[in-house]
Formats: sequence, C-alpha cells, structure tokens
Amino acid sequence: MRLRTVLATATAGLAAATCLTAAGPANAHVTSPGRHACSPSVSIDRYSDALDKTTFEGTFVGNFSALAVDRDGSLAALSDRSSLFDLNGRTLAPKKAVPLADENGAALDSEGLVIDRDGTRLISSETEPSIRRHSRDGRILDRLPVPDALRVAPAGRAVSNGTFEGLTLLSGGRTLLASMEYALTGDSADIVRFQTWNRIKGGHVEPGRQYAYRADTGLGVPEVQATPDGRLLVLERGFTAGVGNTVRLYLADPRRATDTSGVEKLTGQDGVRLIKKTLLADIVNCPSLGATAKQPQANPLLDNIEGMAITGRTSDRLKVLLVSDDNQNAVQTTRFYYLRVRI
Repeated sequence: MRLRTVLATATAGLAAATCLTAAGPANAHVTSPGRHACSPSVSIDRYSDALDKTTFEGTFVGNFSALAVDRDGSLAALSDRSSLFDLNGRTLAPKKAVPLADENGAALDSEGLVIDRDGTRLISSETEPSIRRHSRDGRILDRLPVPDALRVAPAGRAVSNGTFEGLTLLSGGRTLLASMEYALTGDSADIVRFQTWNRIKGGHVEPGRQYAYRADTGLGVPEVQATPDGRLLVLERGFTAGVGNTVRLYLADPRRATDTSGVEKLTGQDGVRLIKKTLLADIVNCPSLGATAKQPQANPLLDNIEGMAITGRTSDRLKVLLVSDDNQNAVQTTRFYYLRVRI
C-alpha cells in the first residue's frame, strides 16, 4: 500500500462560509460569523445544524465519525454506518454518497478517515480493527497490517467499540497514525495507545512506533489530527446520562514519547514517557451562540462531537472543523462547529 503526502491545506472557503446558499438544506441553522472565545487558545466562529436529520438520494445524512478536506476544497464526511459523503465545502450540501463494505460485503463500523494525495481514502473500522485503502467509488484497494495486541479480544487485548477511532497523516505524509479510543485490557484504564505505520521502499507500509497517551478520567479519544509542526490535536469525549457530553481539545506532542510497541502492559511505570498534552479548550466553555439541545447538556452547544479536520490556517491560528455524531437518534444533533485554534 502506498501512502503519499496528503494535502495539508484546504481552500479557505470551507471555514469562511457565512451562510448556506439556496442549494443548501432547507432546515439550515448557521450563526453569524465572528470570533467568540472558548479559551485563550480557541474561539468559535459559528455552528451549523444544516444536515441534521436529512437524507440524500435515499441515504440518511448523519452518524458522522470523521472529516477530511479534499484537494478541490470539498469536504468528505464519513458515516460509521458504511457511507462516505462528499459535501460542498461552502454550503455543506451533499453531492455524493458512496457505500462502503468489507471484503465480504458486510457493513463497516467506519471511524477514521484520511484522503491521500492521489485521492484514495484511508478508512479505519473499529470492528476488528482494520485500516483499508478505498478508491473514490468505495472499492477496497489494500489493507494495512495491525499489531496483534490491538485486535479485539479474543484475538488481541482491545475492547469492542474501543479501537481505531482517529486517523491522521503526520507532517510530511510518510507516517500514518491511528488512535485507540480506549485502553487495552491489562493497561491502565486511562492510557490509550497511538499506533503508527511507515512507508518503506517500494511503497509498502509496515507498523512503526507506538505511543502512550493518558486521557482524562472517564473520557476516550474519538479523533486526532496532525498539525504542520508534527504535533497533534486530540479530541477527548465522554457522556454522562442526565448531564450530557464532555468534549475537550488538547494539543499533544508525541515527538519525545517512548516507543511502547514492545511494552506489554502500560501502567504509568517509570521509564515510559507518555505523550505530553496541553489543554486548549473545554468545549463546555464556548459561548452557546443560541444553540439548542435535545437532551440535557451543560452547554446546549454540546453534542456527541466525534469528527475533526484542519481546514486551513490564518497567520496565527488553525481553522478547525468539528462534527457531532447523532447516532441517528432523535435526541442528538448532527452539528458542525467552526473553530480557530492557536497552537
């Protein structure tokens, strides 16, 4: 399998759109643009519920687990129910829906997405887990090897629905990184593993270094995105019934972390340097911007945020787009969040 340099920048149109055009969904809700502070490092320009509970050519639009920006400025949005959508970068209006399946035609629990320079789609599924390379029309082209310990028990030590949620190409495009959502059995409950793959001679890839990341108590890691300087934006997320979602955005640096690929059990032991992380923002502290919630939330802006993409940058900030996974549930919302992040 080949991993080529991914296009790290996208057209500014995605993050600069201020409203939906007439081509957008009729139930669009987009706030006025402007910088509203969530923290000293993060501000939110606006949010959009434009795609909430909509359909496109008979396919439900939602269940979004990942985002990626294509070379033409369009937005790819991955549904964890085996669909990959092509959205208009300005209006969010769907342009195409591609069905996904495994080698036997079964549905994928698709969670992570990277668009390579040649247009192929690298998509992780947390069922096994797996990472496959797909063509634009959804055909499987190749599959990456996965270390045995990261496989779901009994094949490995991973827990069901707790494997490859995040997927990103590191700066330079030669190394792919996938984040586990939860800890392996035998590791400390708050330590999750980040696995890498490196491109080697001939265009093939093989597993590379592995890192340990400590999530906040009770939270998992649904998404990671590489920054241009080799660091990572990391989403942490959790849910408490009757209280709502917790979503935090961290800046993490794996460059001095220990390679844990040979460490059987991670317990916070001496000699293992974890990925260093710095809190950028707790999304509960963002202004609500008039958003409403369909279930209890400490901030009505919050929902089950699961996807993230860096869509561009200004002189001092990254433009970051988040999306929530509504689980096709009446009390959850498909919501896009337009952030500016200083790192």
